[in-house]
Amino acid sequence: MAQNSTYHHGDLRAACLRAARELLEEDGSAGLSLRAVARRAGVSATAPYRHYADREALVSAVAAEGYRELAEHLATAHPVPSTPDDLAAVAVAYVRFALEHPALFRAMFAEPCDPTSEERVAATAAISEYVRGIVRDAFPGVEDTDALATTVWALVHGLAFLHLDGKLDTSTPEVVADRVRASVFALFAVAPALREAIAAR
Repeated sequence: MAQNSTYHHGDLRAACLRAARELLEEDGSAGLSLRAVARRAGVSATAPYRHYADREALVSAVAAEGYRELAEHLATAHPVPSTPDDLAAVAVAYVRFALEHPALFRAMFAEPCDPTSEERVAATAAISEYVRGIVRDAFPGVEDTDALATTVWALVHGLAFLHLDGKLDTSTPEVVADRVRASVFALFAVAPALREAIAAR
């Protein structure tokens, strides 16, 4: 595609995001830069700066897209999760998303981002609230749902990266799902004993 101004208002941003996603999938984050995105999108080297001040701003926009796609993926796995079994199914979907989109997932959580990006902050907050909502519905008797939601997210997120980094078996989707479900249920199995131990202090 020739480097020209064929993108009318609104198209350049979408073209840059699409190019960034393609570069991530091909080369990982190492190959992602505004200059590389411009080349891939077929625009001038300065064109992406109309929408992104720097690489972190671009990564933030990509991450925000990823968070929205992750939220849709989790909702598809279980539209109205309200039980521990539902929560385990959502956890499996979370890890599966990471394995199906490894470069995007790393960009979402392991790449420096623009802390002032309203789009990214809003998308992250939506995921966080989604997890808190599941925990509130699945465990109505728990007083500190925020703490439990953080614990659950940390567990599932850790499982995602352990699988991504080859520390856990990913030979089949069934093996992954069994491991994730077992880990989630193990957490809730020990929760009553932990509460009793804390109360006895």
